[in-house]
Amino acid sequence: MAKTEVITFGCRLNQYESEIIQRHADTAGLKNTYIVNTCSVTAEAVRQSRQIIRRLKKNNPKNTVLVTGCAAQINPEIFAAMPEVNCIIGNEEKLKPESYNLIQEQSQVRVSNIMEAGPIPFDHSLTGFESRTRAYIQVQQGCDHRCTFCIIPFGRGNNRSIPADLLIEQVRKFTKNGYK
Repeated sequence: MAKTEVITFGCRLNQYESEIIQRHADTAGLKNTYIVNTCSVTAEAVRQSRQIIRRLKKNNPKNTVLVTGCAAQINPEIFAAMPEVNCIIGNEEKLKPESYNLIQEQSQVRVSNIMEAGPIPFDHSLTGFESRTRAYIQVQQGCDHRCTFCIIPFGRGNNRSIPADLLIEQVRKFTKNGYK
C-alpha cells in the first residue's frame, strides 16, 4: 500500500467528508496511511471501528493509522489508548488541509471543543466522488437540540449551515460533471 486509504463508517455526511479527507491526504503526500472516519451513533459502530483499526495494523504494522470522525471527537481517549493508533483528529480538524501534515508521534490527539466550532470550512473543490455514482452535498452540520437519546450534537457541535450561494455552486459543479 502506497496510497492513503480512507475507511468510512456511518452517515452520508461522513461519506462526503471522506472524499475531502482523501483529497487532503493525497495533497499532503501521505503514504502508507489508513484514515478511519468513525461513527458514534451506536456502540456497535464504535466497536467495528476499533476492530478494523486493530485488523489494519495487524495486517500492515508499518502503516500509520489516523482516526477521525464522531467517535474520535466524542471519546478520543479510547482511540489514544490503542497502541495501533498514531494520531486522532477531531471533526473540525479533519476538514482542514493542514491536519494531514502528520507528526508520527504515537497517539497524538488533535481534537478541539466542537461546541466552539466556527463556520464550516467550505473551500473544497469537490467535483465528484471517486467510488460513488451519486454525489452528496453538505447542507449543514451539527444540531441545536439536545435530545436525551442523541449523541450527534456532541460529535458535530451546534448547527452550522453552508451559505446558499456555495450550495448552488456545488450543485452546478456536480451536475456539470454528470451527477443527477
